Amino acid sequence: MKSTAVAAARTALKTGSHLVDRVVAPARGIVVLIYHRVGHGSGGEMDLDPGAFRAQLEWLRDTIGVISLDDVVSRVSGSTPVQPAVALTFDDGTDDWHRVIAPILHDVGVPGTFYVATSFIEHQEALPSSGHPATWSGLAELAATKLTTFSSHTHHHILLDRLEPTAIAAELDRSVDLIGERLGVEARHFCYPKALEPSAAADAEVRRRFDSAVLAGTRANTVGADPYRLARSPVQRSDGRRSFEAKAHGGLGTEDRIRVMLNRRRYRGATV
Repeated sequence: MKSTAVAAARTALKTGSHLVDRVVAPARGIVVLIYHRVGHGSGGEMDLDPGAFRAQLEWLRDTIGVISLDDVVSRVSGSTPVQPAVALTFDDGTDDWHRVIAPILHDVGVPGTFYVATSFIEHQEALPSSGHPATWSGLAELAATKLTTFSSHTHHHILLDRLEPTAIAAELDRSVDLIGERLGVEARHFCYPKALEPSAAADAEVRRRFDSAVLAGTRANTVGADPYRLARSPVQRSDGRRSFEAKAHGGLGTEDRIRVMLNRRRYRGATV
């Protein structure tokens, strides 16, 4: 009964968001999409069917165009209005990254940025929602595709706004160091866990170390956007083709605003 009610509420929220977009057209620009898992077997909202994922990437490649996160930062930091495009990002570090996602990225020929919560990989601990962690060797295989950028999602997937400044620095440095040591690459971008707004101390430490940072905000990024406040749009199993295409064009922002409001209450007092 509860799952049915949740599904009905989710459908109603998406329907309402589509209606809002018809009244107030969303801004056009560069959309950064969030993926978590593909074919991982959890059955959750953020665990997509591999066939649907492949179809999404092929559609994006053929209709809008997929660019790297480095290109996103370069374009929004410029002075020329940006043309619509999409960037792909992946959070956490589950083993479907190299089992499922890597072959599809290679086949479709599009780049992606992978935000690694390094403690789970280093110690082979289950990620949130019982996610099976990737291995460093698996991530090295993914890196070998030359279509990937590895970046930081903190070390322990911890909420930085709950930490003292010295602890924030240690958390970020450990993540950056492990990515460099294990994969031989520099982590130049950052993703805030749970997409929650940072404290002033966390914001300063992130800006000191990285070229960009991503948060919530289902909308397109336009020229002049703060590269340390890049908005991302989550891709969900329940989206279907219509909602996915709307998000790829910068739409369904109302859905995100309500989700962010609920998450502030949901994660009040949490640390990870």
